[in-house]
Formats: sequence, C-alpha cells, structure tokens
Amino acid sequence: MIRSLWWSVRTDGEPPFDTAHLKVYYPAVASGDDAERLTGVFAPDPAGAPYPVVVFLSGVNVAQDAYRRFATEIAESGFVVVTFDRVADLFGGQRGLTPGVDLAAARPDAYGTRPTCPTIPAVLAGLAELDTLEPLRGSLDLDRVALGGHSAGGTVVLQSARYFPSVRAVFAWGAHTMVATMLGWDPGTVLPAQVNCPVLLGVGTDDGVIRGSADRYGEGEDRPDPVQRTFTEALPDGEHLLAVVPGANHFAIADADPTAARAFLDGPGNTDARARFAHLTTLFLHTHLRDSHTARDELAGFDDGMLLKRR
Repeated sequence: MIRSLWWSVRTDGEPPFDTAHLKVYYPAVASGDDAERLTGVFAPDPAGAPYPVVVFLSGVNVAQDAYRRFATEIAESGFVVVTFDRVADLFGGQRGLTPGVDLAAARPDAYGTRPTCPTIPAVLAGLAELDTLEPLRGSLDLDRVALGGHSAGGTVVLQSARYFPSVRAVFAWGAHTMVATMLGWDPGTVLPAQVNCPVLLGVGTDDGVIRGSADRYGEGEDRPDPVQRTFTEALPDGEHLLAVVPGANHFAIADADPTAARAFLDGPGNTDARARFAHLTTLFLHTHLRDSHTARDELAGFDDGMLLKRR
C-alpha cells in the first residue's frame, strides 16, 4: 500500500515565489486503529525501512500530480518518492511551475561550477527534517538518493547531480543537456552532464515537444535527437542506459494537462510507455541504490519493446 503526505520547504527567490510544496509517497501499512481512521495518516511499512529516496523534478508548467501514477509505481517497489510544485520565475519575466533554474549557472562562464537547480538542496534539507518527525521518523535513507526528472526537470538533474554526494543514480524522460543559444552558447551545443553516477535516459520516437523546440538551440527539426546525443556525448564513463520507446511521446510517463505546458506540440503517442519505463526505472534503482543482484540480472536481460543502449 502506498500513501502520501505533504510538506513544504523554502527555496531561493522572493516571497511568495520561494516555496516548494512536496508530496512524499511511501510504502505504508494499515493498523486499523482510530487515529488512522480519523486522520488518514498511515505508518510507513517497517519491512523495508529505511527506504532509499527518489526526488523527481517536473517539467515546466507540469503539475506534480501529473506524475502520481509514475511515482506510485516506483514507490510500490520499495522507495520513498518525492515530487513537488514550485511557482517561480520562468523565462522573459513569466512565472509558472518550475523545478527552479539558476540561469546564470548555465552560462558559459559558470557552467560546471555549481548546480543549475537550487531547489534540490532545499528539498533534501526538508526531507532530513521530515525524517525526524512522525510518521516518517527514521524511514528515509538519505545516504541513498536518486534524482529523476521529466523534460526541463530532467535537464537540471543532469546538470546538478554530482554536487550532492548522496546521489547514487539519475534518471530522466525526454531530457537532454543541449543548451539554448540565448544563454550564450553556440548552436547545437551539448553540455557535459554534471554526474558521477549511473544514468538512465528515456525518450520516445514521437517526442513532439523536443522536436518543436529545436529553434531554441539554433537547429532545425531534422536534427539528431538531443537525448541520444546526450547519451553518447555528455555522460562520463559508467553504467549508463538509454531506452528508446517506439511510438511514445514527450508526456508518455505523465498525465498531460491540456490547459497548460506544451503538450499541444506533442506527437500522438500511440504507445503508453509509463508502466514499462517505471518498471525499467525500478530495476535501475534497485541495482544502484539497493545493490540488488537480482535486479542487476533482470536489468541485463530487460526486453519490453524498447531499444536499449548500454555504456
């Protein structure tokens, strides 16, 4: 059984745009007592505690609840999964939902000196506090952390992970390290990922959002896939995986909101990749966060209609 609770942390920025609202999914156990009935709060299942922690960063203007099914599927395999909503500055004076981006840290004179996402340390600090309080007291293993993300959330994870020693794995869907020319980079530049751990990248062959964003990077729509370029050009040596899902689109792991974000650019996505990519992700996380030999063996032979590349 998976339950969730809410928490808040202060981030960078000026009030009121300086707060991230967290949703924390965790394996739970029912006691049937009156307190549980009256509050709706369930205790964490002690069988797998303390649980490795997965912090997942949303795409721009994509609410965290869009990832509820994906987050629940990962939590069901024995992890605490954290998503969050944060309304803050976007580009050009706009405000909206964002994982939080330090644009100055992504410019040529600063990239590689600090994380591009200042929200990550704020969330990790908030989880350390939450681990001292009921009902999750002592249930979070913050020495075994994975960072995941979708779209821009995956990009800032790839640009930031190595600055946090507890991060042992990174995964992303529809994300790459190609950088916008508006930040001062040459067209088509793929930045080196700031990671020192295994990385899993996932992308669909019908990703209309990536295809429709090519001009941001000084390219045309017929360019090579930037996710695959990230896999081959941006990652250091390591146990990395690329999963290409035929027919899947940019929002394949999320429940897209047609009133927000840029799902209107997306391909039809005739393939539902969410459950399959969640399964692959859980095997990847069990391999690198729990050192599971069983998961490693299953990962080595994984075949679920995806094109898997390994490094």
